[in-house]
Amino acid sequence: MALRICLFSIAAVLLGAHFFRVGSLAMLALCLSAPLLFILKSRWSLYLLQLSAYGAAGVWIHVAIGIVELRRQFGQPWLSAVAILGTVTLVTLLAGLLLNSTAIRQHYR
Repeated sequence: MALRICLFSIAAVLLGAHFFRVGSLAMLALCLSAPLLFILKSRWSLYLLQLSAYGAAGVWIHVAIGIVELRRQFGQPWLSAVAILGTVTLVTLLAGLLLNSTAIRQHYR
């Protein structure tokens, strides 16, 4: 269970770093405080964490599309950006999927 919590926390910190880079301090605070929902032992907090992981993956896809479009317009290489952001997206999706495991659901009744 610790691996699932750590993976989600890493995904939340990565998304928080993105929002810090674009200057959204409110979203940064929200991302950094999201893992605190693991303290609550209720089912709704688990659902909220899963939903936030899937939403974060959507944000990463949106960012990847924007970067690819921008780099293609300027004739710059874009494949490395897709590889990096694709990996971050997959890690974030994995964090959300692992929160749906039997071990976690038994802990959050």
